[in-house]
Amino acid sequence: MRVLHVCAEMFPLLKTGGLADVSGALPLALAPLDCDVRVLLPGFPAIFAGLTIDGEVAQFESFAGTVRLLFGKTADGVGVYVIDAPHLYDRGGNPYQDGNHHPYADNHLRFAILGWVAARIAEGCDGFWRPSVVHAHDWHAGLAPAYLAAVGHPARSVFTIHNLAYQGVFSPSDFAAVELPAHFFDVNGVEFHGHLSFMKAGIYFADRVTTVSPTYAAEITGTEQGCGLDGLLRDRGGALSGVLNGVDEAIWNPASDALIAASYTPEKPAGKAKCKAALQAVMGLEVSADKPLFAVVSRLTEQKGLHLVLAALHEITDRGGQFVLLGSGDAAMEAAFRVAAAENPSQIAVKIGYDESFSHQIMAGSDVIMVPSRFEPCGLTQLYGLKYGALPLVRRVGGLADTVVDCSLENLQDGIATGAVFDVFSSEELTRGIRRMFALWARPKEWKAVRQQAMNSDFGWHTAAAEYCALYRALGA
Repeated sequence: MRVLHVCAEMFPLLKTGGLADVSGALPLALAPLDCDVRVLLPGFPAIFAGLTIDGEVAQFESFAGTVRLLFGKTADGVGVYVIDAPHLYDRGGNPYQDGNHHPYADNHLRFAILGWVAARIAEGCDGFWRPSVVHAHDWHAGLAPAYLAAVGHPARSVFTIHNLAYQGVFSPSDFAAVELPAHFFDVNGVEFHGHLSFMKAGIYFADRVTTVSPTYAAEITGTEQGCGLDGLLRDRGGALSGVLNGVDEAIWNPASDALIAASYTPEKPAGKAKCKAALQAVMGLEVSADKPLFAVVSRLTEQKGLHLVLAALHEITDRGGQFVLLGSGDAAMEAAFRVAAAENPSQIAVKIGYDESFSHQIMAGSDVIMVPSRFEPCGLTQLYGLKYGALPLVRRVGGLADTVVDCSLENLQDGIATGAVFDVFSSEELTRGIRRMFALWARPKEWKAVRQQAMNSDFGWHTAAAEYCALYRALGA
């Protein structure tokens, strides 16, 4: 069974968020299940830097100019098609925005061509390999199912929503430029409140729609989290399902992680204390095993609930705990966390920016990882926390609800607790969650039992891969 994954980024070649972790791990997990998987990516410089290019597959004159389709492989041996179009992708800033954080004016072309080329591959432009399934990820690849429909469905299609809040909505005047059939610009098509929506295109035209956790799949069919697409998602309910993301244990595993100060396992956790001491030292915090260390690794946005963390920081420090943050985003939030660290440097430390290596060190060194999101499709942060014995403190929403078991008395007695979960999106509820973590910390025997249970939680990619493989086969692939 041949499957083409279509996405904008892929770890370790290029990563701005969790999408890259998924596209990097899922193809490898599918390989043992008789899935011949290849990935289609835009030709960003970072993508080329991490690939061995074997040669050119095809050249096209398209609505986005002349583009070449190249083929190469990652260091892990995953086959990758790359759209070589320097006029589209060889730019400063990040893949989606310029250096001033403004979306590129031609993003509709830069990502429409991703779906358009996917359809060319499905039609057989590579004489040696042709997919039976095209699996498109998030809005960047949302037009792939539409282009497949436009040319008579040469392959079945799956569209995965990683975050419904980011939809790829463009001016109606941009529709003509992407050269879809005119009748596709309709309420039964890509039109969304008079605009062109890549996300809606994927949902409407794909044979199957998935998202990254079962709870989120249910949530997005309601008005609160449906982002205006809940009606369409309800209509497509029979084709919609949630498949929980996993953790790539080749990268995230404290027993073998070369990026952390000491290795450790659920049964032999002593190395975690060394990791904590190393993290405290490098961040200028008081080196102490007795103080619980709370952490955040996140984009600094309202969605992630970081303003709730700011409001509740005193609860951590007043009780003698410590706090460390790694992240970037909202400028006002960045400034507020910097001020908090400057006012209390022995208990609060902040590093603004993105640092993949340091995120591993935080997971290994912290006692609690905080994910108090307003909404969270899946969340990988809490999964990494579970793996590294940083107990998640999360809101009961999306994938957070599906992966963390609250440390209630009955769950502690049953030996299934893995963290703390709160319900209402408020600083008061987060504060209660912090107090419960301190109460658990005051019972070392129970804390260690919960930590061991958390580390033994199985969220490997093998489960998700099996579900996707079954979905492909159900499509007749």
